[in-house]
Amino acid sequence: MATTKDYRLGEFTFPRGWFMIAEASELDTHKPLSVRFFGQDFALYRGRETGKVVLLDAYCPHMKTHLAAPNTTSYVVIDGGGSNVEGDDIRCPYHGWRFGADGKCNDIPYHEGQIPAAAKVKSWTVVESLGAIWVWYDPEGGEPEWEHPSLKEWDDPSWVRWKFDHLGILNQHPQEVIDNICDYGHLSPIHGSTVQKYENEFQGHHAIQRQCGPHRTLVGENGVSPVLSTVTVYHGPGVLISHLGGLYEAVLFITHTPVEDGSIKVWHALLVKSPSGSAVTTRTDMIAARQFQESSRLAFAQDFEVWTNKGPCLNGLFIPSDGPFMKARIWYKQFFNPRAKKHEYLEQCEGFYVPKGIAPFTDDAPAAA
Repeated sequence: MATTKDYRLGEFTFPRGWFMIAEASELDTHKPLSVRFFGQDFALYRGRETGKVVLLDAYCPHMKTHLAAPNTTSYVVIDGGGSNVEGDDIRCPYHGWRFGADGKCNDIPYHEGQIPAAAKVKSWTVVESLGAIWVWYDPEGGEPEWEHPSLKEWDDPSWVRWKFDHLGILNQHPQEVIDNICDYGHLSPIHGSTVQKYENEFQGHHAIQRQCGPHRTLVGENGVSPVLSTVTVYHGPGVLISHLGGLYEAVLFITHTPVEDGSIKVWHALLVKSPSGSAVTTRTDMIAARQFQESSRLAFAQDFEVWTNKGPCLNGLFIPSDGPFMKARIWYKQFFNPRAKKHEYLEQCEGFYVPKGIAPFTDDAPAAA
């Protein structure tokens, strides 16, 4: 399993950005959820008092008890109705120390003196959006550099909301997945696409792919493939959002979050505009949207199957017709290095790129790169 060091990405093991860590519905019982990402354990829960979502480092500073591991025998849990979440706080099931959403211990039931200042755990910046829980991860501990993932279509009643496809753990470094944003050469052999126009653009924390053409996996009635047009954007290192036109108007969502150095957890989903054109989606729209999401999942599974079985591409034998792999890899490095250095990488990669032999998607893009 190749690591960040093997890919020579930068100073940090894990990249800076917004990352999905759970479905929002996983917190509806008010029981804490034990999650592991970025090589460490966390306690995730929804406060019973306000519904606030809280993410804390997992281990109580007292004796290193996991605050969110499943527990059915502690009277802290039993007396709490099956949960050690108390208001917007959480109690350690071992000795009952209580921690607030800010991570500070605010009660030790058998202690009357001052609570030690060291009695605290790290509290992380989290938001709830698009049916998911997001954490801002930054090795430097800085404030979010850009807005968390959101979509105006999410609250529009004419769009069918997605249900997440949990694709599990992929034992590959995320670099292998990021490469896909510029991989023009795989579109025909893997997806059966007949690409008519294609280009990449890198700007700030966005890596963009624009392309159009028929697609053999995403097909309509009678197996006929319309011209599929996609504008696909990585919003930072772990969130891909693609606006699709053709069969239906839809928004594709793929997100991955590092678990260990060299493995990621992956989710897939699809937001679909009412296929019937209704201002408020119907049951028929729901059925059609779910079928289209399954087709989208199968298209993504074509990539996923290859990633599952490939070796690490540490020094690829890239050719001019492949796509701008090296520009994408330079773009990706900004997130593994101090944000003060990000412009050093952006100066080397920002702009439009079109593979040799294909027409650009937009008129102002160059004819070849």
